[in-house]
Amino acid sequence: MPPVEASAWTRLPAAAEVEALRAAAASAYGAPDATHVALAPGTQILIETLPRLVAPTRVAVVGPTYAEHEAAWVRAGHAVTQVDGIAAIGDAAVVVLVDPNNPDGRTHPLSERLALAETLRARGGLLIADEAFADLEPVASLCPHVLRPDAAPGLVVLRSFGKTYGLAGLRLGFAIAEPGTADRIGTALGPWAVSGPALAIGRAALSDTAWRAETAQARAADAARLDRLIARGGGTLVGGTSLFRTADFSDGPGLYRRLAEAGIAVRRFPERLERLRFGLPAGKAAWCRLSRVLK
Repeated sequence: MPPVEASAWTRLPAAAEVEALRAAAASAYGAPDATHVALAPGTQILIETLPRLVAPTRVAVVGPTYAEHEAAWVRAGHAVTQVDGIAAIGDAAVVVLVDPNNPDGRTHPLSERLALAETLRARGGLLIADEAFADLEPVASLCPHVLRPDAAPGLVVLRSFGKTYGLAGLRLGFAIAEPGTADRIGTALGPWAVSGPALAIGRAALSDTAWRAETAQARAADAARLDRLIARGGGTLVGGTSLFRTADFSDGPGLYRRLAEAGIAVRRFPERLERLRFGLPAGKAAWCRLSRVLK
């Protein structure tokens, strides 16, 4: 972690610091420029804020995916339906698409996502593209395609910082959109939404492209190692990303209990009791502990 000036903890951030992080994020994510970037204290607050910026309408969430999106749109008074694919969105005015998806790692070709964004733009709608897990994956981002300041807003891309850099407690996230929409999101979040230390750490981290490339390779190797452990433990891989793997086990509840007893936290799914999602173990001891349980 880069050093942070002591004054960052005792004063409000300066406008220049905010703009420096916006520029670093635009460069890292491939956005046209800093005017397309809204800063937030984590992507969760963006998930909560976006539904409040849209008049109540029909929303389709491409699932199954994590539940926060649907819950936020429902709380804001929208009619929400979970659909199993892009082709099933019907006449929804807003579509939420997590790509790569959590928990199965499902992705869609860039051409399909662009076509969906254009379809929604043409009907005055909006595509929320959650790319929280895209940083370390070989997938094409929609960030370079928020290029039309003269058009009706039709695309907002969410990017997460904490997942990639292992700094979830820092609370930092980004919305990439056409400049008018980015400004509207920033206004909704209010002044000084991101702390001074988060601005400094975020700018330094996003500017280190070599670290991200090396980390992508290392995490991909870790994911392959985890796949082998899962297979030896009798699991059938469902999918995932280089940060997590999801698999089905014949005795999902029993394995979940044994993992918990060993101090290993995994995610379970009430609607699919055989399914478990594993994060990457942190260090040699954690790898050995997981290996013992899976054997």
